[in-house]
Amino acid sequence: MDPDSRSTVIIIGAGVSGISAAKVLAENGIADLLILEASDRIGGRIRKESFGGVSVELGAGWIAGVGGKAPNPVWEIAAKFGLRSCFSDYSNARYNIYDQSGKIFPSGIAADSYKKAVDSAIQRLRDQESNCVEDVPDGTESPLTPIELAIDFILHDFEMAGKLFHSCFSLFGFQEKSKVEPISTYVDFGEREYLVADERGYEYLLYKMAEDFLFTSEEKILDNRLKLNKVVRELQHSRNGVTVKTEDGCIYEASYVVLSASIGVLQSDLICFRPPLPRWKTEAIEKCDVMIYTKVFLKFPYKFWPCGPDKEFFIYAHERRGYYTFWQQMENAYPSSNILVVTLTNGESKRVEAQPDEETLKEAMGVLRDMFGSEIPTATDILVPRWWNNRFQRGSYSNYPIISNNQVVNDIKAPVGRIFFTGEHTSERFNGYVHGGYLAGIDTSKALLEEMRKNENTSFLREPLLALTESDTVSGLQKCDVPTQLYLSGKLGISEAIL
Repeated sequence: MDPDSRSTVIIIGAGVSGISAAKVLAENGIADLLILEASDRIGGRIRKESFGGVSVELGAGWIAGVGGKAPNPVWEIAAKFGLRSCFSDYSNARYNIYDQSGKIFPSGIAADSYKKAVDSAIQRLRDQESNCVEDVPDGTESPLTPIELAIDFILHDFEMAGKLFHSCFSLFGFQEKSKVEPISTYVDFGEREYLVADERGYEYLLYKMAEDFLFTSEEKILDNRLKLNKVVRELQHSRNGVTVKTEDGCIYEASYVVLSASIGVLQSDLICFRPPLPRWKTEAIEKCDVMIYTKVFLKFPYKFWPCGPDKEFFIYAHERRGYYTFWQQMENAYPSSNILVVTLTNGESKRVEAQPDEETLKEAMGVLRDMFGSEIPTATDILVPRWWNNRFQRGSYSNYPIISNNQVVNDIKAPVGRIFFTGEHTSERFNGYVHGGYLAGIDTSKALLEEMRKNENTSFLREPLLALTESDTVSGLQKCDVPTQLYLSGKLGISEAIL
């Protein structure tokens, strides 16, 4: 057992939700919080990796929802710290659909196929809304052509089902009124999406957030309140507190726990709850789908694909649905990088994760040679993220059924005793997005602070804490070792969600 392991709050997970939750708690006087992160880094499903001479985003890569009536909080943070990004226009993809012989479908055929698919998708949504039943095919549908399969994949898989309405009209450029409402991200924050293209990575924003309450030096977090490589395996909870046991044999105690594990982890057996979670909680967790979104990166010695502002995305139409369908060239983000990205999802993601990268490279090159000819060069490198097989993630993001009772979301985010749940999957309006995770962390911390004010001696909840600088340390002690609380004068209360 670690010495001095009793904390007021333990936060499990250092993704965007965990960091935003910790920031609010620290600003409101919780000096002895502790963050336990299973991996060797912060960021969660925001993760960069060096590939082909640039930093690529293996997980979250876009800031979605920009240019609307309300400011997207993540976009504002990115602007504050000068995070480089570039605008992505998915609607151009409809003009760049290749068949297996390398020919581009005429725009008229593509437009007709898109409209047919959109009309069909909207009708299915209306039927589900009116009948409140699952979308189950009746077996009478005609077989889909390769182009129809490609469009169906993009509508239902490339963007998760919960984003279907936005996919239909943002991706394909159609305008139509429907009872089905577009999702909140695009209504509130705007319809523009920006690809993060910064060598510091999307995760740089989390490090800058952490600087406000954790001791850092040379952009490295040195604060003892953040513990990496701490895999939580058991939570023992009672009316008096929570005991956290990690895989390496450490035991930590706290009055409260904020659990920011992904919905995929909650559905797995990684964390054992003692006593077990109540049935209403486990049933709600199981009802939420887990989406797998795999971006396969390929590096080439030179470009052989069309480039330009309207050529960022292109589509491959194959008789096998979702087979290396949606492609992106990275020249807009990183000029002269000679990198292509193909997005796989769900079943194809699991299949590719289970096979050697050499086999994936062979398959991808076969598709590219269908589109661009047999003389194109073979990729010199490949990078295949494995989000499904990562036991600390078990997928990419949550997806609630289109026809879903709001009670499911409420039950998933509801606390169980002294365990509070957070993460993008607890955001009723913005689940599946980085800003959903960010705002969920803030909301969870607000709820926890309110609970603490009701039930505990909260004399320490006065004014926000000031992050210690290097000069504030005493004899090499970390911030959590210094008993005196430092306060920011004149800044009372909980941080607002929109910074």
